[in-house]
Amino acid sequence: MKNPVCVIILNKLILGDALTELKKLDSELVDCVITSPPYWALRDYKVEGQIGQEKTIDEYVSRLVEIFNECKRVLKKEGTCWIVLGDTYSNSGENRNGLLTGTVSKRVATNKQFKKRDKLELQQKTLCLIPERFAIKMIDNGWILRNKIIWYKPNCMPSSATDRFTVDFECIYFFVKSKRYYFKTQYESLETKPHKAGNRLAMKEHFPINTHDQFRDLDRIWGSEQGRIKRTVWKIPPKPFPEAHFAVFPEELVKQCLDAGCPEQGTVLDPFSGAGTTALVALKNHGKYIGIELNPDYIEISNKRLKPYLEQKTLTSLFSE
Repeated sequence: MKNPVCVIILNKLILGDALTELKKLDSELVDCVITSPPYWALRDYKVEGQIGQEKTIDEYVSRLVEIFNECKRVLKKEGTCWIVLGDTYSNSGENRNGLLTGTVSKRVATNKQFKKRDKLELQQKTLCLIPERFAIKMIDNGWILRNKIIWYKPNCMPSSATDRFTVDFECIYFFVKSKRYYFKTQYESLETKPHKAGNRLAMKEHFPINTHDQFRDLDRIWGSEQGRIKRTVWKIPPKPFPEAHFAVFPEELVKQCLDAGCPEQGTVLDPFSGAGTTALVALKNHGKYIGIELNPDYIEISNKRLKPYLEQKTLTSLFSE
């Protein structure tokens, strides 16, 4: 028998604090988590209780891990979790793109309480490695990290910094909670494929390891008619969203996570729903969603985006009955 509470919250955006609202959800409720939490010291969303304004990196990471531990409880045993997380620089007043956009970032140079941003007393201008610190804490809390994916942005935000390279990527962490989980192998087109017509010597140049079975399944190594198994650098251009002043997920990024890590008709959770892109992609691909968002303005933006697809889903279900 279905839990009536679960039915009510499906295909809904919940207004509230992520940790508080997650604790209200049933255990093993969702098939997949796809989200991007607010980054540290980047932007002030003008909402009380927001994440990203913590005084130290340790405080920020600990708060995130606490939230994702609740996501782990809500996630099914075979579920997957995909988290996009960017980095920042220490005490330099710049975010990962070299721009003075965050309230915390602007005040770090003048406010003494932000001079020491964590226990390590990082040198000014150093990259903080927040995604790596977060990933290690997640592993310490029992998560299994399957991949670190690089989201390469060919049209990234230009940087004003002239003493380092412009950052054109963010990390996507692919976590699971158990060794057996849902995953649908994804393929990509082959740009280059070596000649494999019986020339073992030529193949050994690519595979110098001295094992007797390294050439047993060349299709598995180099790819078949479907292409090769998808790699961990994803080239996806960010796309502007005119109704929001903040960066939003590209739909293609969410879809790639969804295609690989969520079964058809599965339920996707985004505890930091923002403009509702995760929910939108879930609806477009015949899935269900649960979104949590602290800012009521973003709930309104999301509902406008989702309304035509929810109406279409309702009509389709009525005609199919």
